This record gives sequence, structure tokens and C-alpha cells, in this order.
Amino acid sequence: QVQLVESGGGLVQAGGSLRLSCAASGRSFSSYTMAWFRQAPGKEREFVASIKPTWIATTTNYADSVKGRSTIARDNAGNTVYLQINNLKPEDTAVYYCAARQGVCSGAGCDRVLQDYAYWGQGTQVTVSS
Repeated sequence: QVQLVESGGGLVQAGGSLRLSCAASGRSFSSYTMAWFRQAPGKEREFVASIKPTWIATTTNYADSVKGRSTIARDNAGNTVYLQINNLKPEDTAVYYCAARQGVCSGAGCDRVLQDYAYWGQGTQVTVSS
């Protein structure tokens, strides 16, 4: 069992940056694929970024909407995963959720499948003002 707690959300002006954190409890954190999803009002929850267990060569994956201005990273010693987003835009406004799944999946884009993540945090609100 893994419990996830997000933090770091808030109100920021367009063009600013935020770093979200997700603290995980439980065993074998390093063996989990970790991801961030987000859900804007009236929209479905969508994939933002993922990071595989450290021993996987190509470890990160990003949605096109944040690619080039965001970085996902993990600290296995501290059981924490981070999401840094720069040059924030009003369309980034959403509740951001941390998610975890055991092991890795195969196939292009498989990390983006929301239903495959068994563990979820409560979410942290990010609001970007124009």
C-alpha cells in the first residue's frame, strides 16, 4: 500500500514557476512508476508527466502541453517525486494529482493510462492568473 500527499500548489501569475511535491509512504518506492495528472474544472483528468523506476534507461515522459517547460524528478531516498513547471499559462490551472503504479508497462504511451495507476493523492490546486 502506498499513500501519496501532494504539496506546493498555489496561485501564480502567468509566466511564473511552481514546484509540486509528492511525498510517498510505504515500501519499495523506487520500484514504482510515478506520474502527475491534472484535472481542470469541467474536464477529464489528463496525463502530465511520468517517471519510471530509476533503473529504466528512458525514464521520463511528458504531455505535449508541458513538454519543454516542465521537469519530473524523483528522490528515492526521500520517497518524493517532484514536478517543476515553468512559464506557467492560465490553461495550466487545474488540480494536480500524484499517482503511483507498481513496476513498468510496455508500449508507447502506456504510462499515460490513468486507469493503470492504483494509488492517488488528494490533489493540490494550481491557479495561474493572466
